[in-house]
Amino acid sequence: MDPEPSPIESLDAITLVTTDMDAAVRFYEALGFRLAFGGAGSQFTTFRAGGGFLNLQVADRTSREVWGRAIFFVTDVDEMHRRATSAGYPSETEPRDAEWGERYFHIHDPDGHELSFARRLKGDDEL
Repeated sequence: MDPEPSPIESLDAITLVTTDMDAAVRFYEALGFRLAFGGAGSQFTTFRAGGGFLNLQVADRTSREVWGRAIFFVTDVDEMHRRATSAGYPSETEPRDAEWGERYFHIHDPDGHELSFARRLKGDDEL
């Protein structure tokens, strides 16, 4: 018996909270995200992220809660790592190949959100 098809087509956007929109906008622009709406000084900002969107919303936040990570697939993981570190944003890990078939590295944005930039390794199209 075939399972019922999922009504979910894709993840279109993720919204992250920031306490400093100016710093967040500088960070994401330095990594190559393209501004679609808002920007430094705005309460709400949207960046294009491939076929979807990354939203930033200003909110007061006094505690750092664990929430997981956002994973962005990129054309060249090593180039994205170089771009981030040359802009002054240290990564949590160096780019590396993972046993599950991806090359990736982790970095935190100015508000502490963990981001992973990854690319499937050749021959590992199905996970």
